[in-house]
Amino acid sequence: MRFTNFRRALAASASVLLVAGPAWADAPTGATRKANVTALADLPMADRQDFDFATRGFVATLKDPVIRDAAGKPVWDTAAFAFASGPAPATVNPSLWRHAQVLGKAGLFKVTDRIWQVRGFDVANVTFVRGDKGWIVIDPLTATETAAAAYALISEKVARLPVTAMIYTHSHVDHFGGAGAFTSVMAKDAPIIAPQGFTRAAVSENVIAGPAMGRRASYQFGLGLPKGPEGSMGSGIGMGVAAGGRSLIPPTREIGETGTELMLDGVRVRFQITPGTEAPAEMNFGFPDWKVADLAENANVTQHNILTPRGAVIRDAKAWAQGLTEAIDFFAGSEVLITSHGWPRFGASEITEYLAKHRDAYAYLHDQTVRLMNKGLTGPEIAAQLTLPPALAAKWYDRPYYGSYSFNARAVYQFYMGWYDGNPVHLAPLPPEQGGRRYVEALGGAERVRALAEEAFARGDYAWTAELLDKVIFADGNDAAAKSLLARTYRQLAYQSENALWRNMYLTGATELEKGVTATDPTGGAALISQLPPSDLFEVLAVRLDPAKAGDGSASLGFVFPDKDQDWTVTIANGVLVHRKGLRDGRQATLTVRYADLLSALFAGQPLAAKVASGEVKIEGDPAAFARLIGWLDKPDPAFAIVTP
Repeated sequence: MRFTNFRRALAASASVLLVAGPAWADAPTGATRKANVTALADLPMADRQDFDFATRGFVATLKDPVIRDAAGKPVWDTAAFAFASGPAPATVNPSLWRHAQVLGKAGLFKVTDRIWQVRGFDVANVTFVRGDKGWIVIDPLTATETAAAAYALISEKVARLPVTAMIYTHSHVDHFGGAGAFTSVMAKDAPIIAPQGFTRAAVSENVIAGPAMGRRASYQFGLGLPKGPEGSMGSGIGMGVAAGGRSLIPPTREIGETGTELMLDGVRVRFQITPGTEAPAEMNFGFPDWKVADLAENANVTQHNILTPRGAVIRDAKAWAQGLTEAIDFFAGSEVLITSHGWPRFGASEITEYLAKHRDAYAYLHDQTVRLMNKGLTGPEIAAQLTLPPALAAKWYDRPYYGSYSFNARAVYQFYMGWYDGNPVHLAPLPPEQGGRRYVEALGGAERVRALAEEAFARGDYAWTAELLDKVIFADGNDAAAKSLLARTYRQLAYQSENALWRNMYLTGATELEKGVTATDPTGGAALISQLPPSDLFEVLAVRLDPAKAGDGSASLGFVFPDKDQDWTVTIANGVLVHRKGLRDGRQATLTVRYADLLSALFAGQPLAAKVASGEVKIEGDPAAFARLIGWLDKPDPAFAIVTP
């Protein structure tokens, strides 16, 4: 499809469509205004189908848009993005502004006679399916408070019914963290269905690397940013991540085979298993009697991430594309498609095209990255030249609001080749501080580098400005002038970004340069610790063992968990903690303790001393051996610096 005439018309009226930003120090520069005018001219703005799909079936929303926790603290505002109306301001990429307009409508929507969704109450959707006796709940959001608000709304507007089944589509916290809100209304023996490997993936991803992932997620989701034309514009797949309580009700059954069918409260459900796609454990499913398909998070209203900026296991773009090819056939004839984010799609031909062109975006990404990789190009070189084919770029759902070809091409390269590009100079690169000092010295000192950066900023060459200033700051973390200019630079890059996550990361970096580090954890790692099985607990302790503290010390300790009916032996030697099931010979001490009490002692600051004194906890052997182990453990830093040394 060509948009030449439309582009010319938009370019001619750009001064109207891109309204002026505020008159303040970080207002959009001329270069940013020009970039956004150019971006607008290339967009298929006449295509308004998404607005129809996103508003179809709207029933109602909350009278009070603010959802609060039990203490009255706000955890979500359903009207936070109501400002996104009218023409795009010059501080927001016009494509991202349009996307926020479509994505930002919050409330209860009737999808079919038996299916409702509550959208805009969290980063994800919660879906309610009417069974014979109650509600089948699909993906109960991130927070218990937002999930409870969704249930209250559907209870008021449709029917207050028990929850007779629950389905988790995959293992990310925004699809199960609110499950605890339904505990009091769950029917007895209500099944909870999830894909095979769900529990391990859900807990380990958010706990093993939870501190680092949570820190980077605060950048990705812009958790410290205000919402607005100069702040966060959402997260591309939703308008943000809700605060509030996290929970997990373990599944009663995990589905491991495509084609499995279940009857849930009188409703026939047919499953397609898609491991290693958007999540390590994920599945699509359909309601064949109603011609409805649920594609979980495998088909979205945006490009997705092959490697998420917050950090996670790299996803398999090839398997993702193949899973969508299989889905086209598996759900052939479906008249309605729902997903875990965004809005539904209607009509068999529309759904087939949507899945096919979504599939093609991942297949093209994979195949062309590998083709160029095999010609000797590195990840950054591929990222600099690989773009969507025009037929795919013309589809709003293939545009880079969440994932991007630039980031994803490097992820595909890493999937096959790792981080090393084959150039020996990168075998042992200098750490940022050392490299920064030497670059700055070689270029003539900090004053000279700042001058070069100011010249680049004036030209609108913000990527080069950022590179120069990054060297100065890592050479001297107290260089206030460099920090100030880099913050301004990041804001201009944010204003131009079509990708909501990139915008958040640029703006968060700018804020951190000016105000220092603030950190929050949207992954729910702390809340999920209570769900850790003993084997995963010992893996957490292994990655927290500090060899400098342990020195040449060694230990062999037994753990008896009566409430789990499990015994374990942990050994520490050579700076490595190893765990094995069963009690082994040679133990220095054995601790008999309820597993929940040990978790509380390790992670919630509730020492075991009183329970030892009362006899609830027993120690055989050398009590000091456990004290030594605790002394060897390191505490993660959830607020480490990112844009400064």
